[in-house]
Amino acid sequence: MITLLYRIYQIFVGLPVVVIMTIITALEVGIGTTIGNGHFWGYYPGRWWAKVILWSLMIPVKVEGREKLEEGRSYVFVANHQGIFDIFLIYGYLGRNFKWMMKHQLGRIPFLGYACKKSHQIFVDKSGPKKIKKTYDTAREILQEGYSVTVFPEGARSFTGHMGIFRKGAFALADELQLSVVPLTINGSFDILPRTKGFINLINRHPLRLTIHEPIHPIGKGPENVDNSRQKAYDTIMGGLEEKYQGYVENPDQ
Repeated sequence: MITLLYRIYQIFVGLPVVVIMTIITALEVGIGTTIGNGHFWGYYPGRWWAKVILWSLMIPVKVEGREKLEEGRSYVFVANHQGIFDIFLIYGYLGRNFKWMMKHQLGRIPFLGYACKKSHQIFVDKSGPKKIKKTYDTAREILQEGYSVTVFPEGARSFTGHMGIFRKGAFALADELQLSVVPLTINGSFDILPRTKGFINLINRHPLRLTIHEPIHPIGKGPENVDNSRQKAYDTIMGGLEEKYQGYVENPDQ
């Protein structure tokens, strides 16, 4: 009975709020970044957009480890990618002004893509050397200005809730600028909405948990540091996953 009531609530309250909030936030970001501080308008409206969506869908959220981050310091955040709700969780509850590194295809999504472009999120385009260089140049500028970036090193959502491999890009960027990498473990996102269902389907009400782990500081500069931070981040995030999602599973999307 409770599940049925929640399904009805989603259809008539939760999902309309998601659509309305996305449109309003996109317009707010567009106007704000045109007339004001792009870093402010590129983060705070999105933060409240994410929080309101999770509140409206009655998703419980728990965050652990914020005290491990230093104020005013830039980080490269890396997280496992269980599903769409990873974005709401990190955007709403990480508590740091950052830019996303995301697939350039996301820029085509109505309203959401517009807001991401206006707020100067970092689109990753691997279609050629010049596009790749532009991605890294943009990320480098953001980090040098004192902000942080958030990356899903798997590059694609999981089909099973398990982790795939981690690409080197985020760790090479952290190495170049000698920044600390902060692993983030996300639990619950796959249980809310598995990738195989798609966002237009009804979701399951399930708790979300974001664990912020100890920063991984550089041990030098070069390939050894890149490999060290990548392996430590992978092992740390894996160790924070619920037992049923631990262990490597190949992701055909990678």
